[in-house]
Amino acid sequence: MDATGTSQPTRPFDLTGPLPQGVTVLEASAGTGKTYTLAALATRFIAERAVPLEQLLIVTFTRAATSELRERVRERLVLTEQALARAAAAGAGAEADPGADPDPGAEAVDEVAAKLAQAPAPILAQRLQRLAGAIANFDAITIETTHGFCQNVLDGLGTLADSDPAATFTDSLEELTREVVDDLYLRRFARQAESVLIGYEQAQTVASAAIANPLEPLYPLAADDGSAAALRRRLAQAVRSELEARKRSQGLMTHDDQLTRLLETLNGAHGEAAVASLQARFRVVLIDEFQDTDPTQWAIVNRAFAHQTTLVLIGDPKQAIYAFRGADVHAYLAAARSAGVRATLAVNHRSDQLLLDGLDALFGNARLGHPEIVYRRVRATAANAVPRLQGAPGDGALQIRLLEAGETSVRRTAKTGFPESSSARAYIARDLAAEAHRLLGSGAHVLTRERAGSAGAARVPLKPGDVAVLVRTHQQARTVKETLEQVGLPAVINGSGSVFGTPAAQDWLLLLRALEDPSQPARARTAALSAPIGWSATELALADEPTLEQLHRLLHGWAQTLREHGVTALVRAVLHRQDLAQRLLSVTGGERHLTDLEHIGQLLAADASMQPAGVTSLAGWLRTRIGAADREGTGDERTRRLDSDADAIQVLTFHRSKGLEFPIVFCPFLWEPGRLAKDGEPVYFHADDGRRALDVGLEGREYQAHLRRHNLEERDEELRLAYVALTRARHRAVVWWASGRRATRPLAVCCSPVIRTATSRRRARGARVSRTPAHASSSSWRAHPTQSASLPPATSGHRRQPWPSVRRDTRIRPHSSARRSRARSTPPGGAPPTAR
Repeated sequence: MDATGTSQPTRPFDLTGPLPQGVTVLEASAGTGKTYTLAALATRFIAERAVPLEQLLIVTFTRAATSELRERVRERLVLTEQALARAAAAGAGAEADPGADPDPGAEAVDEVAAKLAQAPAPILAQRLQRLAGAIANFDAITIETTHGFCQNVLDGLGTLADSDPAATFTDSLEELTREVVDDLYLRRFARQAESVLIGYEQAQTVASAAIANPLEPLYPLAADDGSAAALRRRLAQAVRSELEARKRSQGLMTHDDQLTRLLETLNGAHGEAAVASLQARFRVVLIDEFQDTDPTQWAIVNRAFAHQTTLVLIGDPKQAIYAFRGADVHAYLAAARSAGVRATLAVNHRSDQLLLDGLDALFGNARLGHPEIVYRRVRATAANAVPRLQGAPGDGALQIRLLEAGETSVRRTAKTGFPESSSARAYIARDLAAEAHRLLGSGAHVLTRERAGSAGAARVPLKPGDVAVLVRTHQQARTVKETLEQVGLPAVINGSGSVFGTPAAQDWLLLLRALEDPSQPARARTAALSAPIGWSATELALADEPTLEQLHRLLHGWAQTLREHGVTALVRAVLHRQDLAQRLLSVTGGERHLTDLEHIGQLLAADASMQPAGVTSLAGWLRTRIGAADREGTGDERTRRLDSDADAIQVLTFHRSKGLEFPIVFCPFLWEPGRLAKDGEPVYFHADDGRRALDVGLEGREYQAHLRRHNLEERDEELRLAYVALTRARHRAVVWWASGRRATRPLAVCCSPVIRTATSRRRARGARVSRTPAHASSSSWRAHPTQSASLPPATSGHRRQPWPSVRRDTRIRPHSSARRSRARSTPPGGAPPTAR
């Protein structure tokens, strides 16, 4: 137990030590090699414990991650089998040669191979045979997403499970939810038009929140029966019940239903038999990214595997940033408390030691939103002990650039004197472009070494693709991209929201509507203006009868292709028009538009392959996706793809960056907080017992307390977003800070020790604080690849006050409304208040 009274991991995890038994939680800080550890453990269980491949279960949270895990596990099996074969050939007990694997995780994997090779000849032969058999039979391994695993279990349990094999999966319940609300609302208020307690739009909002959080207890618990708050709660309950009944009657099922029905099966009358079946099927279960779990997923895993199966949970609560999608870091913490063993991965394979030192100075011993979510110091590998970024201007692997309080080009509010957010954002974007211009034009290079002590490290010139700019919103991404392009720097937006929110989606919808009835003039004319056909407004206005007849023939031909050959043939016919690519690529943004058109075409074809549909159904499906685009964009299939393979600065959101890494990371807007819930919105929060709940009362003292708690939890996640963003960097991270009324207070508290150290003329190792200089000229970086942009001298500004000290061992929290009034009186550019 530590000083806070919570149980904490006490030792680093030894990958060559005794294999885990029972429930083990491994806290893997960013860059410490979760995937390498997981693959190495799988290899050891197969080779040492003789666990058959079909009795090994590996679970993660996205389809992309399952593909990567499958490749990495097979690669580890092959490399280790080769090492053992060399050892066997050289003689029993010989050590494996660690020289063949240049992978960043080779250090740990080589240790595992060496351990497995250090055995008497008969045991070594057995291990080699087991690994060879696993490689030959690799398709037998179960590597699944959480939802895929649940569906496979339901199918495998047969009559023991509450499952409908003929059910149709749906990604959206929006239309069905609207129907349910319409029916319930009319039934309740049809004859009370003058005394309606809740409006129709509010009823839809409450219903959507209840469906999005299907298992959370509903609040208020004790509202007066005749009150609007109580009525909203009853409506939410009724919507849940009615929607479930209609899904079953219509044979519909969502991915969340897989979880709830499996949990009901495990806890039901046949639960013991179902659990016994699972435990007989899987001896070892490894779950990756466990910080993204939710209470239902943990309840399933706990019920099925926590008592008789070896269960290893790998995750990092400091990277728990998906609460808006239902992930609940409290589920991870509950699992960690119940684990027999808790350990940490202590070696960072990603970042230079100097950058890790800077992050240590920044975060110190901060709790990132919960007393049990502690920032932990890790060390770099021996190969990364010396900085690999060479020749870059400026020093400090972690740099914080402060917007000058006296900067006259930034507008300030008349009431508070703080910088206006939009003006500060534009100024910082220009300063970011100047810094990128200077960095890329400096002749800097990166040293690449295979391992510590290797001779002749390669010197790779720094290029635009080595730089990533991480932002919160898609609008911020567009601002940064446009500003970078103004100074001649190539930039692409990586994964900018849902592809269904793009003009290309509207183009496809217009085209499908025209194909429903190709003879209808209005629809044909509208479709003519879409990108696949490409008429201009002038061409449409001047089109004569023969030209219009040609348009109708084209649409009739595509409609016939769809009827006779299916959606894939239609997509191919539309996208392979002779002039489409040439026409789009000749205009600014055309490459982006063409990428989106191809992406949506593939999604249309994929949907039709799952449930064949005519053109009307396709158009309806696409219309629904377009309507939900603002709530999508984080799924692997729907997120917009890169529009170009050209070497360019990557601009992407914090959430999109998770799991990625870049040599240089810029974070221009961490000072600007995300949106908080407003009065009158349904809010989820954690009750006193730690369980996630949903308040749909929308009024009253209890609701106001839950609203405040929800917004506190949102601010907790802001800190974890900052951690995720900064730990994407290998060599250098640059953060911009602008004091303001809406500046993120928790991050300000984290930053304060570094800024205080710099302003008092003492240096924190690895960290540097500087003022933002004037901006670069608009001269093209491409035209002067070896020169820095021309930078006038930095403005002096007024003297900055040092930032106050903070208690680093307490939970960082946003400031209450009582302290917020004091913050407003802080002089522009002055210190943010301390946390309590």
